[in-house]
Amino acid sequence: MDVAFSLPEDLARRLKQKWGDLSRGALESVAAQGYRDGSLTLGEVCALLGHETRMQTEAFLKERGALLDYSEEELAEDLEAALQAARE
Repeated sequence: MDVAFSLPEDLARRLKQKWGDLSRGALESVAAQGYRDGSLTLGEVCALLGHETRMQTEAFLKERGALLDYSEEELAEDLEAALQAARE
């Protein structure tokens, strides 16, 4: 789906100076906010932005102050999966 909106020229110029590509800046803002409010998962943000690794997405979210929603249970599951992979 394509989404379009209008900006006053002066605001568009300022944002373009800061962000460069306005479309990409808007997409990144939506992705970060979607993750913050729980509308998007880490995997969805990764796919939306075309990142190749989870680490890229985590770095992106960290830069934008969107803290990772990572429970102790998920940590335990990831640790077990890593230990299992190391045994194989």
